[in-house]
Amino acid sequence: KYLFIEILDMETLDVKKENGIGWIYLNRPDKLNAINLKMINEIDSILKDFETDNEIRVVIFTGKGKAFCAGADISQFKELNTMTAWNFARKGRELMDYIERFMKPTIAMINGYALGGGLELAMACDFRIASEDSMLGLPEINLGIYPGFGGTQRLVRLVGKPKAMEIMMTGDRIRADEGERIGLINKVVTKESLEEETLKFAAKLLEKSPLILSILKNIILYGNDSPIVDGLNMESLGWGYVFSTEDEKEGVDAFLNKRKPNFKGK
Repeated sequence: KYLFIEILDMETLDVKKENGIGWIYLNRPDKLNAINLKMINEIDSILKDFETDNEIRVVIFTGKGKAFCAGADISQFKELNTMTAWNFARKGRELMDYIERFMKPTIAMINGYALGGGLELAMACDFRIASEDSMLGLPEINLGIYPGFGGTQRLVRLVGKPKAMEIMMTGDRIRADEGERIGLINKVVTKESLEEETLKFAAKLLEKSPLILSILKNIILYGNDSPIVDGLNMESLGWGYVFSTEDEKEGVDAFLNKRKPNFKGK
């Protein structure tokens, strides 16, 4: 069903489209895939391509080499002043907002370090699957700064205020299994099985209606940022809307006739 492979070359990324999945490999392994402005712009550009590509149903982020992403490129920090630092943080945070609100499911496949901006990128994704040797953290406090790509807000929402404050105010790293225990990581797997397990998870999403996944994602995200009565109204209105879709009719018919549904995203 999803039999195509296309590889795109960019300066800070390797990008692959394969079997319904858009792969984004952070590709600055000599810098532990540290995020610079070029990488921010390239991720933004490729996501816009993926969002309009009907063949892509799931997007996976991962890193080349021994790290997912060790954070922002600190070597550039000496050149920043108040305005350029603000602009860099704004651009990074806007990218994380875009990833969080992206119309298709996103998975962070965490291999090795996910620190600072790297963890902020992972937190902007819908799901996080990590190898057991991964280390997670927001150590910006040790540089005399704090997370600037949305981490101060997203970590609290994922793990609760006390644990989030501990992680950000101490700057301590945590292991992947601790991340899973506190709700930061969806699943921890062996280093050797990381890609296999991530693809298994992605395969479950590929079987679902891309239209309904998108609607559900929006209701969860925007409902969570609203008073509960507004979120519940979004849920009811959206639930009514899906009964006008071809995928709802296909899903119900497949269930009643004991067959596997073939969702088209319509």
